[in-house]
This record gives sequence, structure tokens and C-alpha cells, in this order.
Amino acid sequence: MRAEWILMTALLALVAGPAAAQEIYGGVYKHRVDTFMSRDIGEGGVDFQLGYRFAPQSTLWVIGKPSPYMFGSVNSQGDTDFAAAGLSWKLGIGPLFVRPGLGIAIHDGPSYRLDPESGQRTDLGSRVVFEPEIAIGTRLADRLDFEASWVHLSHARLFNSQQNPGLDVIGVRLNYRLH
Repeated sequence: MRAEWILMTALLALVAGPAAAQEIYGGVYKHRVDTFMSRDIGEGGVDFQLGYRFAPQSTLWVIGKPSPYMFGSVNSQGDTDFAAAGLSWKLGIGPLFVRPGLGIAIHDGPSYRLDPESGQRTDLGSRVVFEPEIAIGTRLADRLDFEASWVHLSHARLFNSQQNPGLDVIGVRLNYRLH
């Protein structure tokens, strides 16, 4: 299954065309970080992310000219991998910025899983989930940015009002502008 995720991300990047892309990015993340928006789902390891972010879209000026993005995330321990696509906004003055984003992800985590101690469900509840994220970054060089980012996966209790453990990953990434 892991090979399919990597192949899908690579194919999406090729279909998009390098001339249309603003930047590529990659990062390393701690998988399943406990935050106020998630709980322990019995997973761990490190996630490796690779993504493509397009230039800000002037046709979407009404919502602030966001940049479309897509990325894949592969877990080092064979736990939940996912691919996501959405919109992000780079907000800041000078070398410092904040980049909120909102997307949709598809994951390969278990469709049904119970915590052996509590008996509560720990699966993500739906194969397709929301993917909000936020990053804080700085420009390192003319074409290179560094970001610390948080990515959250959740169905927001839309598919099950009693179950929504969520999955949070926190890490760092480098963004390289192509032109």
C-alpha cells in the first residue's frame, strides 16, 4: 500500500506540471501527537511528507488568493499514510509568516479499530477526512523557506457524532520555490 501512496503523489506532481508549480516542499513529522483536538489512537513513528504548492490564484481573490497544494505523507512504522489537497494562505510581512490551510485527505488507516483497554473506537471514522493545518515560517534564502507545521486529520463528527479521535502530526518542512 505504501508504494501506491508514493506513486500517487509523484503522478499528481507530474500531471500538475512543473511550470505551474510555485514550490515543492518536504518535511519530517512526529506521528500522533496528543493535542486538544485528538486522542491516542495507538499509532506512532515518524511521517515523511512530500508536496507541491501552486502559485496564489488571483481568480480566488474573493477569499484572499490562496495557493492550492497537495502532498503525501508516509509513516515509518506502517501506520496511517495519507494524501491531501487543499488551499493555503501565506500571511506575513518580511521574512516571517504564518500559513493556515484547509484541505481534504484520504488515508489508509484501519476502518475499524478498538482500544484494547477502554473499548473505545480509535479509527478515524471515515476514509475521507478534513485536513486543516497551520505553519509558522521564515525565509532562509531567496528561494528557500523553513516552516514548523501542524496537520490535523478529522471527520469533525460528521459521520459519527460519538466517535472522532482525530490524528495530529507536528513537524518541520523546507519549501523550495521553483521560480
